[in-house]
Amino acid sequence: MSLFGNIYTDSELPHRACAVYMYLRDRAGCQGVCWPGINTIAADLKLSRSTVKRALRDLEQAGLLKKTRRFRDNGSASSNLYSL
Repeated sequence: MSLFGNIYTDSELPHRACAVYMYLRDRAGCQGVCWPGINTIAADLKLSRSTVKRALRDLEQAGLLKKTRRFRDNGSASSNLYSL
């Protein structure tokens, strides 16, 4: 089965979510996790930060993505961990 088969069959998933999912899948290792920042995703896909945030929310609601917040040793926020 294709790596992207689950997004092809979901006709309700917006195009922005499909693009972000394919980007994350490409960046994820064999464990299916990656942690690019929203600014990085937006710049690489030439999308706005808002569009990337909406796409991530769409993917979470569809059950295709699990987002885990990460923090640095000093307590400040780091990029999220995305599990596909």
